[in-house]
Amino acid sequence: MIRRARLTHDQRAASALEFALAAPILILVLIGIAQLGILYSANAGLQQAVDEGARLATLYPRPTDSSITNLVNQKKFSLNPAFVTGPNLTHGTSNGVSYVDITMSYAVPLDFIVFRAPAVTLHQTRRAYQP
Repeated sequence: MIRRARLTHDQRAASALEFALAAPILILVLIGIAQLGILYSANAGLQQAVDEGARLATLYPRPTDSSITNLVNQKKFSLNPAFVTGPNLTHGTSNGVSYVDITMSYAVPLDFIVFRAPAVTLHQTRRAYQP
């Protein structure tokens, strides 16, 4: 009886038990923050590449589609080439003015160590009116 009373009032391992319960949640939150950073970095790399392609497309004399595609591929950063779709160039006319739409997609794989979430697909499109 005395032994049971002594164990119920013993607080020596309480902090270790609380840490053991809270640590997995804390680790998952930290990994989630890191994955969010990867997502933002990939979006910035995708946007930079498409923006540079749109800037080139507005120059005179009009650049070729292959030169725009090459520049977009050179300017992308933080992107794994295996998950990139594009760049795709679509030409058109709006109110008598020629334009080119530059579209690119990236499927960001999310890995939370204990499970893999479905990939998040980022899309960037820019319309560049050409002279």
